[in-house]
Parts: sequence; structure tokens; C-alpha cells
Amino acid sequence: MSCSIKRTSSTSYRSGGGGGACGGGSGRSSSVSCRRYASSVIGGGSYGGGACGTGYGGGMSAGSLAGGFGGGLGGGFGGGLGGGFGGGFAGGFGAGGDMLLGGNEKVTMQNLNDRLAAYLDKVRRLEEENAQLEHHIREWYRKQAPSASKDYSSYYQTIEQLQNQIISATVDNNKLLLDIDNSKMTADDFRMKYENELVICQTVEADINGLRNVLDDLTRTRSSLESELESLKDELLSLKRNHEEEMRQLQSQTGGDVSVEVNAAPGEDLTKILNDMRNEYEQLIEKNRREVEQWYEVKIEEVNRQVASSSQDIQTSSHQLTELRREMQNLEIELQAQLSTKSSLENSLAETEARYGCLLQQIQAQINSVEEELASIRCEMESQNQEYKMLLGIKTRLEQEIAQYRALLQEGQQDLLSCNMYCTSCHSMSLYECISVFITAFIKTPFLAQNISRSSPGRGNILPLLFFYFLLSRSIL
Repeated sequence: MSCSIKRTSSTSYRSGGGGGACGGGSGRSSSVSCRRYASSVIGGGSYGGGACGTGYGGGMSAGSLAGGFGGGLGGGFGGGLGGGFGGGFAGGFGAGGDMLLGGNEKVTMQNLNDRLAAYLDKVRRLEEENAQLEHHIREWYRKQAPSASKDYSSYYQTIEQLQNQIISATVDNNKLLLDIDNSKMTADDFRMKYENELVICQTVEADINGLRNVLDDLTRTRSSLESELESLKDELLSLKRNHEEEMRQLQSQTGGDVSVEVNAAPGEDLTKILNDMRNEYEQLIEKNRREVEQWYEVKIEEVNRQVASSSQDIQTSSHQLTELRREMQNLEIELQAQLSTKSSLENSLAETEARYGCLLQQIQAQINSVEEELASIRCEMESQNQEYKMLLGIKTRLEQEIAQYRALLQEGQQDLLSCNMYCTSCHSMSLYECISVFITAFIKTPFLAQNISRSSPGRGNILPLLFFYFLLSRSIL
């Protein structure tokens, strides 16, 4: 029975660089004679048993043949050969997936292709993000770069003049403050002098008042003595008048014609007695007057000596006090000048410290902001570097796997060419004889034996693929 088989294969490989297509779509049609088995549609996971013609088309990616091939081949052979052999062969190749046919080959290869495509997309996206970050970093450094300094030389002279004016005004203010302080100290000095002179004047007035009391006492004593002198003079006058009256009486008595001679004792001379008394009182008065004058002169001399000594002491003390006050004023003036200089220097120091403190805080804030930005950039660079290394490792592993799959496919194609010599004599054989020839070729081919021993469920079994190629090459030949 003659069947026409139309095969259309489209195989695409995504390379690791940028998703380039390796191998395009190619189609060809061939007409073969197939008497013993019914072919099935292979590729893309749809298989159907038929009596005659069938077509297959699919992506020749390394996992899209195992599961479908097992079921399709088993069904095809089962339907074409019938009863016992069909069931046994289908059971051997279809149901025994762990031994010959892997049911998850297609899914695994699709997952690998999806992972590779996702990885390449992620690599492309990360490269774009890295380019954007590098652009942002260059822009940031360009913005943060110090700009060209402006020329302020035209303002230097004006600034210097203003600084000189400020310094001269400060000096004038300090001079005025010193003059004011000196005037205050001079006024205080004159006030203290006035107070001292006032105290001295009050002391002298008190002494004068004391001397006035002494003078009043002396005046009262003199007035009492003068009153005594007046009384004594009055008494003397009265005694004189009495004496004159007695004398006149005696003369009148003795003025008659009768002369009587009496032999009696001679009488006392009253004039002499009065003169003696007068002399005695005059001497007493003169003595008292001299004593009073001497006492007054002595007291006046003592008071004058005390006043002179006290005035000398006061003058020396006032002179010393004046010198001490002058020295104190000079020292206070110097102290005030030093204090004013100290206060001005402290003010200028505080202003300078405040100004430079503000500048230091601003610079420190800028440094902190730049350090924070630098730390964030470093963290981002480290995270991106780690992610890049991780993706680079994934890329390397995927490239190794792709290279391994490619080498396996190339070696498989070379081994299949070596198997074609066995297939030239098999086109007139039965299916059982073809299977025997395939097993003999498989045993004699070291590459196939090694790949069968290294194959795993995750990587896929290559035996069904080789058997399919064997049957296909036999049908073609």
C-alpha cells in the first residue's frame, strides 16, 4: 500500500546573545511506500493514527518528541501491526517512559526555552537599567562637579574699604567708650574730693564751734571779773565818800574856838589805810587779770597748736589720699580699657565662631548628604553587581547546557549518518528485523550508549528520538 508522507519541520533556537534564530523554517515533501505501519503526526504534541497519509510539523527542540512520540508510535504500531506485537511494543515504548520514552521531554524543553528567553529578556532589561543608571550617575557627577568660579576681584577693593571703615568705626566707638569711662571716673574723683573736703570743712566747723564755746566761757569769766571790778570800784567810791563825809564832820567839829587838849592815843590814818586797801585790791585785780590773760593765751596757743597739728595731719592725709585716689583712678582707667578691649575681642571671637560654626554645619550637612548619596549608590551598585553576577552565572550555565545540547545533537546527527549504512539493507525487512538492526547499531555506537547511560528524566531520553530517526531514514531510503 502506498502512502504519501508530508513533513514540514520548523526548528528555531534562541541564542544567548539577543534572541537570534538559528535555523529557519524549511519544508519539503516526499513520497514513500510504507506497507507495514501507519505513520502519525509528530510535533507540537498532536498525534493521530491513520491508515495512509499523514503529515507532521513541529519545532525540533530537544523535548518535544519523547512524550508524543511514545504515545503516537505506540498507537501507530499497535494499529498497524495488530494484536500481540502491537500491544507489547506500545507497552515497551509508550508505557515504559522511564526506560526508553520520557513523557516530560517536551515540557522540559519548553521550560528550558522559556527560561532562556526570560533570562535573555532579563539580561537585556538589566543592561538597559545599567545603562540608565550609568547615565544618571554621569549626570549626577556632572551636576555635582564644581562650577567655574566667578570673578569677584572687582568687589575686593569695595569689601576692603568697607572692612577698613568698620574697623575705624569700631576703634572710634572704643575711644568714645574710653572717654566716657574716663569722664565718669573723673566725675567720681571730683565727687569723692568734694565729699572729703566737706568732711574736713565739717570737722573744722566743729572745732570752731568748740573754740567758740571756750571763747564764750572766757568771755563770761571776763564779764564776771569786770562786774566784780565795777563792784569793787563802786565800793571804793562809797568808801571814799564815807571817808570824805567823816572828814568833813570831823573838821566841822574841830573848827570851833574851844580847844580841848586830850591826852589820848593818836588816831589811825584812814587815808593811808584806804590807800593801802586800794593798792591791795588793785594788785589783786591786776594779778587776776594777768592770770586770766595768761590762761587765755595758753589755751589759745594749745588750741592753735592742736589746730595746726591736726591741719598738718589732715593735709598729709589728704595728700596721700589724693595720690592714692589718682593711682586708683589710673588703675581703674586701665582696667576699664582692658575690660572694654576684652569684651570687644570676646564679641569678635563669638561672631567669628558663630560664622565659622554655621559654615562648618553647612559643609558638614553637604558632606553628610553626599556620603548618604554615595552610600546609596554603592549599595545599589553592590546589589546590581550581585544580581549581575548571579545572572552571569545563570547565563553561563544556560550557555553550557545549550552548548551541551548542541554538541549532543551534532554528535547524534553524525552517529545517525553512520547508522544509515545499516538502514540501507533494512527497507525490505519486516518491523521486527528493523528493530533488531537498530538495536545492533545502537550497541555498536559508543556515543549512543554513553548518552543513554547519562540520560535522566530531567534531561530526557534520546533513544526514542534515535529510533524515530532510524525508522524515518529507513522509510526515506
